[in-house]
Amino acid sequence: MSKSDPKPARPRPGPWPPLPEEAPMPPSSWAKKTGFRPKFSGETNACDSGQISLPPPRPPRGSEPDLEAGRVRSQPAATNGVTVPAAVAKAAPSGDKEQTVVKRRKESDGGPKNAGNGPNGQAVAVAVEPNSQPRRPARSEEVVDVLPNNGDDDGFMSRPSHIKYELRDTPGLVPIGLYGFQHYLSILGSIILIPLVIVPAMGGTYEDTANVVSTVLFVSGVTTLLQTSFGSRLPLIQGPSFVYLAPALAIINSPEFQGLNGNNFKHIMKELQGAVIIGSAFQALLGYTGLMSLFLRLINPVVVSPTIAAVGLSFYSYGFPLFGTCLEIGAVQILSVIIFSLYLRKISVFGHRVFLIYAVPLGLAITWATAFLLTEAGVYNYKGCDINVPASNIISDHCRKHVSRMKHCRVDTSHALNASPWFRFPYPLQWGTPVFHWKMAIVMCVVSIISSVDSVGSYHASSLLVASRPPTPGVVSRGIGLEGLSSVLAGLWGTGTGSTSLTENVHTIAVTKMGSRRAVELGACALIVLSLVVNTLHAGKVGGFLASIPQVMVAALLCFMWAMLAALGLSNLRYSEAGSSRNIIIVGLSLFFSLSIPAYFQQYGIAPNSNLSVPSYFQPYIVASHGPVRSKYGGMNYVLNTLFSLHMVIAFLVAVILDNTVPGSRQERGVYVWSEREVAKREPAVAKDYELPFRIGRVFRWVKWVGL
Repeated sequence: MSKSDPKPARPRPGPWPPLPEEAPMPPSSWAKKTGFRPKFSGETNACDSGQISLPPPRPPRGSEPDLEAGRVRSQPAATNGVTVPAAVAKAAPSGDKEQTVVKRRKESDGGPKNAGNGPNGQAVAVAVEPNSQPRRPARSEEVVDVLPNNGDDDGFMSRPSHIKYELRDTPGLVPIGLYGFQHYLSILGSIILIPLVIVPAMGGTYEDTANVVSTVLFVSGVTTLLQTSFGSRLPLIQGPSFVYLAPALAIINSPEFQGLNGNNFKHIMKELQGAVIIGSAFQALLGYTGLMSLFLRLINPVVVSPTIAAVGLSFYSYGFPLFGTCLEIGAVQILSVIIFSLYLRKISVFGHRVFLIYAVPLGLAITWATAFLLTEAGVYNYKGCDINVPASNIISDHCRKHVSRMKHCRVDTSHALNASPWFRFPYPLQWGTPVFHWKMAIVMCVVSIISSVDSVGSYHASSLLVASRPPTPGVVSRGIGLEGLSSVLAGLWGTGTGSTSLTENVHTIAVTKMGSRRAVELGACALIVLSLVVNTLHAGKVGGFLASIPQVMVAALLCFMWAMLAALGLSNLRYSEAGSSRNIIIVGLSLFFSLSIPAYFQQYGIAPNSNLSVPSYFQPYIVASHGPVRSKYGGMNYVLNTLFSLHMVIAFLVAVILDNTVPGSRQERGVYVWSEREVAKREPAVAKDYELPFRIGRVFRWVKWVGL
């Protein structure tokens, strides 16, 4: 054979048998001891916004510890690699291994309850195919993330099965009444604290504060009944939201109100009423015209999360600066709330976590009693000093030194209770005819959009807890439209802010495990009665008692409430890929710019040693008089300087632009999945959850964009 002859071809090896599935690495010793699991709330590992894959299924265990209750909790059985509840696994015959179907709805509803409800409302198959083998997902396939069927530390559940009473449950008048009272009492701080901030800022007296508190209680009860009957129909309490607090303070501290003489309260309140009415009418138009259904495509957890978190973080300049004016009272208030809500949260009385549910009311009562005893003991009485003398007229250096403690630490019940009448009926236009200015109205129109974003997150989170499926976009639009009408009522009655679904509702439902619509409606009726008369105790006295709460106690409570609001906002990220670098960067930029850009507007043009006429904790809200936008149009300067000084507006703008322009999969973004209208109409349970009562939906069946 010559050297030029080609070499014979070598045979190729193969075919090779398929590789076995890789077994998961055994946990290390510390992981075995602590029970560490690398996945929380169903989130998957994400790196560099690339393809995200689920880990191999964990072998089932007979039981696992309940970290919250301290007892062993049974683990659902598994059939062919698919988790099946224990009750269903026992009911299935041992010989029938071909197919197992999980039923999750009452038979009267006519379908499987929550069949296919994933972490964000996605459809998830529950039928088990025979001889199915787990396989690794291909790179081209989209991996669906499913939340585990367990709860987190404070009761946030991904499945409605953990809720004691669901949306349409009516266990009886007594349980409904007790749970409704509990629901409102746990959220009382969010309802009454805003009037205690804005009325003194407007120059109102104890009587004005008591009247506004009584009005807020009345309007909150009425608007809650409207929302649960003709709006979204979810068990969400309506009330003055912290979303409206910052713009209200900006309007209160407008330059034209600084030199007012006489009754500043009524004049500024009429200006607030006009702005709230126009902004609320815009919100109602946004909802009832169906524009909200289109706007929903831009609103996702990555947008909602930093927006709501910025609402809570924006008041850092108000919290501790006022808290520090009376440290002994403020420390008792904040420490009592922290101890009740964290250290004593696991203690149950008759099956209820009373300290976790009533942390704010209990802390408020203990601190008020402490301040009252110190005031009656004369601790805050100083010789030759009178609390009723204005600080500008005090000559003695001794009195000037202690005037701050006399003002912020004392509990003057005599002024508040003597100033309030025994009977008072809140009525529309009680402060006078509203005054309308276009520049303030534009600010409130933008704020109403932020309020709608807040409500969208509350609708979705609460529906996953208490309803069979998330609402349709039409139901969301209907709820937003009714919130606009509710805010119009709040503007006519003069609460100082708009009315919206309180974000704290979701936390309250998860902790109390009460999602019954009837309980919230009965509690709303009780709130209306409380605002008028309860036996011989009238709301005037209740409002007068609340008006006697010192400002330092209000600031200490708000430190806790705003911190919880920021955490609730960030908790919306559990519906998305929280570990994705895309989402981390978007949320980080949104939060940073929401603090940095308003700081630039608020500090622009202020000399370091300037003597301003407002307290230091109100200085961020006088930006309209010295902001960087200084064109020849004064109204435009006011609008731009005010809007860009609001933290939530900046957070929303940055988040909505980045989230809708930066590429990302639906799973990574956590896109809200709403129920489709045709599917919802075919499922009796969904129709019963969201259809209007008294067959009103049949009359407005042609309005498809605000219904099922």
